[in-house]
Amino acid sequence: MKKIPGNNKVDEIDYSLDITPEVCPLTFVKTKLLLQRMSPGQVAEVRLKGAEPLENVPRSVREHGHAVLSLEPEDPAKGKQSVYRLLIRKQ
Repeated sequence: MKKIPGNNKVDEIDYSLDITPEVCPLTFVKTKLLLQRMSPGQVAEVRLKGAEPLENVPRSVREHGHAVLSLEPEDPAKGKQSVYRLLIRKQ
């Protein structure tokens, strides 16, 4: 995980996490560990792929009281096979 400068969706992305090689439940476990280290208001970018993580990670983030700002494919032409970019704001 590393801090990176802003993008076009939010002023700044504070943390980036790539969970593309992981499978459930590790996808949310790693996301949750990142959120625990963050301060309220900070934004994380999480890269994920696969049907289960695409469904479970955003849902679990919301269930834990955080905001899902966006969930977009990096390559829309690949559809569900694409790596997705999830932006989360810690509440």
